[in-house]
Amino acid sequence: MPWFVAIALLVVPVAEIYVIIQVGQAIGGWPTVALLLFESALGAWLIKREGRRAWKALQQATETARMPTRELADAALVLVGGTLLLTPGFITDIFGFFFVLPFTRPLARKALAAFLSRRIAAQLGGNPITGFMPGTFRPPTAEDADRAHRQREARDDVVQGEVIQGEVVDPERPQDTK
Repeated sequence: MPWFVAIALLVVPVAEIYVIIQVGQAIGGWPTVALLLFESALGAWLIKREGRRAWKALQQATETARMPTRELADAALVLVGGTLLLTPGFITDIFGFFFVLPFTRPLARKALAAFLSRRIAAQLGGNPITGFMPGTFRPPTAEDADRAHRQREARDDVVQGEVIQGEVVDPERPQDTK
């Protein structure tokens, strides 16, 4: 993942500059600047509104003692979308609006859930959300469960042995030596 971030930090600014130049050549320099300022102002207003909604939904979920998974995902998407909207450029604004707008956020939430599900599956060796094993299109079988159980047992620090019924000896008490 760090390599992806490094490439994005190099490629995105270059792509943004290219798109801004192309838009500037098509509609002119001042209209391009005005469009960028308008998008930033609209984004700031939208972030404020949707951030407040996400915060209220999160508070309501915690007050009713239920797990706020959807609300946390929405709050994270609004935060990331807001950051992208406040970054100057057209490409980041497109993604920012996709994350912040209330009618596109459910799609972004599903994409986020799928991404996190794959990451968790890669870490745990199976997909705990769907129950599917990695690289397959089937639910786990009893054989898969047995294999996972054997792998867990192999990792445990357990000494195999047997219990012999007999007299219990306390090592702290002195013993009779006859």
